[in-house]
Amino acid sequence: MNSILKIEDLHVAVEETPILRGVNLEIRQGEIHALMGPNGSGKSTLAYALAGHPKYTITSGKIEIDGTDIVELDPCERARLGLFLAFQYPVVIPGVKVADFIRHAVTNVRNPDRKEGETLMPMREFRKEIKERMTELGMETGFARRYLNEGFSGGEKKRMEILQLAMLQPKFAVLDETDSGLDSDAVKVVSEGVNRLAGPGMGVLIITHHERLLEYNIPQYTHVMLGGKIVETGGADLARELHSDGYKSVRERHPQEAAEHLETTAS
Repeated sequence: MNSILKIEDLHVAVEETPILRGVNLEIRQGEIHALMGPNGSGKSTLAYALAGHPKYTITSGKIEIDGTDIVELDPCERARLGLFLAFQYPVVIPGVKVADFIRHAVTNVRNPDRKEGETLMPMREFRKEIKERMTELGMETGFARRYLNEGFSGGEKKRMEILQLAMLQPKFAVLDETDSGLDSDAVKVVSEGVNRLAGPGMGVLIITHHERLLEYNIPQYTHVMLGGKIVETGGADLARELHSDGYKSVRERHPQEAAEHLETTAS
């Protein structure tokens, strides 16, 4: 039976300002969902709330993975249950090598009962696996010896996250504007990487303003967010329509949410 990520009537505030006002969404393993909407509609807030960022306060509602409510769990526990977030702006961690970072992450996700100080994933096994994944993704193996995101181009940072995705193999991957700031070649590389990894064992939520990422990862479901709510859901055609025509008609069909969107972005 496929795992399910279920979001029910989710309300989230940032510094006491309401951002999400009742989000409902279900994602199953093997599905690709696109989440679109104008700036300030709440897309990234949803991503960070799912991951457990402390700045984003869940005031009511549920987030469940296979019936387990994760609202009170810390980010590490959520990751162990199979949740992965690719950041819009990945952070730089000087002095920490890519390989060391991923080895620790893989060990902790695959062995949730491991205690601090216990042995990490065997080095020989890890080296073999990461080399295979990097070859599949068309990455130079020397990449693993660099410090995490230090001196990386925008495309390299996003490739780094795709490598993490390949190694961690989560049940659900949330990609928060992974195409942001990338040129066409970098978008193609990242898109093909996601396409190669997506499959029956992974549900994907692609948060994007653009159609480029969706050309390689065609969504079964496209959701439109406005005023902190999902106001419309359709297929891949809806994503193409939004890319072509923008959100004017969506605002006209949902005047209350459009007003709430203006209120939030003005505050």
